[in-house]
Amino acid sequence: MGSFQLQDFVAGLVGGVASVVVGHPLDTIKTRLQAGQGYGNTLNCVLTVYRNESVAGFFKGMSFPLASVGINSSVVFGVFSNTQRLLSQLRHGDPARTPSLTDMALASMVAGFVSVVIGTPVELVKIRLQMQTQPYVKAKVKLKPTAPGFPVYRGPFHCFRTVLQKEGIAGIYRGTGAMLLRDVPGYLFYFVPYTIFCDWMTPEGCVSPSPSSVWLAGGVAGAISWATATPMDVVKSRLQADGVYLNKYKGTLDCILQSYQNEGLKVFFRGITVNTVRGFPTSSAMFLGYELSLKAMKRDQTETNP
Repeated sequence: MGSFQLQDFVAGLVGGVASVVVGHPLDTIKTRLQAGQGYGNTLNCVLTVYRNESVAGFFKGMSFPLASVGINSSVVFGVFSNTQRLLSQLRHGDPARTPSLTDMALASMVAGFVSVVIGTPVELVKIRLQMQTQPYVKAKVKLKPTAPGFPVYRGPFHCFRTVLQKEGIAGIYRGTGAMLLRDVPGYLFYFVPYTIFCDWMTPEGCVSPSPSSVWLAGGVAGAISWATATPMDVVKSRLQADGVYLNKYKGTLDCILQSYQNEGLKVFFRGITVNTVRGFPTSSAMFLGYELSLKAMKRDQTETNP
C-alpha cells in the first residue's frame, strides 16, 4: 500500500516517551485518588504520597510505561495517520488529500480500538504497581499471604507473570470493556480537537503549525479528552486495581453499579481535576514530540532524496 508510512510510528514513539516523563507523577496521584482510600482531595493525596514515599513515590512503576506507552503511542499515531491516508485513498484516490472530519473521527476511533489491545495489560501492570502499597481496609476479609502495605509484586515483569499465572489471559485483560468505553471516544476527543485547534491557530499560507501552536493545541485536546474520559477511567482503574488482595468486582457493569450505590454519581468524576491538569502537559509533550520528530525525519528524507 503506497500510502503506508512508517515515520508516523517512529514519531509516535518519541511523543509517547516525552509524555510519560512529563505526566507519570500526576498519573500516580490520579490512580491513588480513583482507586485508593482515605485521601480526601488531590492536595492531601500529593502530601501523603510525598510524606510516606518521598519523591520516588510519584515515579513508582514508571520504567514499564516508559517503554510500553512509547510503543502504544507509536501504534496509535501510526494507525491514526495511516488510516486517514487509506480513507483518503479509498474515497478520493489520493492518500495525500486532507482528510474530512468524518474520516478523521473514524481513524481516531480505529486508533482507540487498537490501543486497547496493547494498552490494557500495560495499564493493569502500572496500576497494580502504583496501588500495591495501599493499606487495604475491609472487615472480615481473609487476605492473601502478603500483608497490605507491603509490595506484592517485585516489578512490572513479576507483576505480569503473577497475574497471568493466577488469573490467566482474562486477568491480564481485566478492564477491557471499560478501556474500550474510555479510549474509543477518548481518542475521538483527542485527535479531532487537536486538528481543529491547529488549523485555527495556523496562519493562512503556512504549511505546518508552529511549535507553540502544536504545544497549545495538544494541551487543550489532552485536557478535553481526559475530562470526557474520566468516568470510564475511574471504572477502569477500580477494576484493574481490584485483585491486588481480593476481587471485589465481577466486571465493568458490576463495578459501575457498586461504585454508584456506595459513593453516588460523584465517584465517576473522582480525579477529574488531576486528569484534566495532567492531560495538558502530557498531550503537549506528546504532540510536540510527534510533530517535531516527524518534521525532522521528513527534512532528512528531503535532503537525502533531492
